[in-house]
Amino acid sequence: MKMDIITMEDLQQFKTDFMQDIKDLLAGNKEGQSNKEWLRSAEVRKMLKISGGTLQNLRISGTLPFRKIGGSMYYDKSAIVKILEG
Repeated sequence: MKMDIITMEDLQQFKTDFMQDIKDLLAGNKEGQSNKEWLRSAEVRKMLKISGGTLQNLRISGTLPFRKIGGSMYYDKSAIVKILEG
């Protein structure tokens, strides 16, 4: 079994990233985005009938906006619907 050693620097970086994710999430709610429905990657892949690699390409190209919270990607459902309609 592989063992990783976590340093204080690793913990500090995690804390910084985590706090920024929370701030971003709260800022989104203040901008009126609290009514948005967010989907995880598996749900998006199923809706669009695409692979994980294709989903990644859509993220990289900017075709599909997303938010990364923690280690998970979340996608605005209305953006997915626009892709399906267009």
